[in-house]
Amino acid sequence: MKKILAPIFISLFIFSACHSKDEAEYYFSEAERDTLLTNVITYVSENATYANIDTRFQKKFRAEYVSRLPLYHFVKLTKLENGECYFLLSRPVANLKELRRGVVGKFTLKEGSLQPENFEEVVNTPHYSEELVIERGTFLFRELMKKGNLNEYLSMAHYVEWPDKSLKYDKVKKTWVSTGAL
Repeated sequence: MKKILAPIFISLFIFSACHSKDEAEYYFSEAERDTLLTNVITYVSENATYANIDTRFQKKFRAEYVSRLPLYHFVKLTKLENGECYFLLSRPVANLKELRRGVVGKFTLKEGSLQPENFEEVVNTPHYSEELVIERGTFLFRELMKKGNLNEYLSMAHYVEWPDKSLKYDKVKKTWVSTGAL
């Protein structure tokens, strides 16, 4: 009996230690995840003190973005064979500790580095509990991977806060900008 149970327990242990292909842990070590997440934070969070869109990646601001690491995490991240990465990020909402925002987007990595290129926030969810951000954000993440866009879901206000009639994502500036509409 012991000879039968030992391989089963070993198999269960190995299986439980594995990560799925929609987890950052599947692709990146802890140090690599921290570096990548810091780079993504530099795009999605407010600029560091005294930084602007053009200077936010300067080395002198890096420590401030690194200090934000505990507030952000990848809920989902998939890296395709063609190099495209799709992600769902959970981020803080201003000073509201009980609420979070989901960011669903995509990027590629600059060759030989963990620096995102072609970075795009596709949608941001409304402010929700972490549980709801994960549930609704995961749906949007999967649909983005399947369809390549989320156009048919943009009018679903319970899932998508941005883009909307007043905000759109500027792919050149890599930030949300006003559409001018009220």
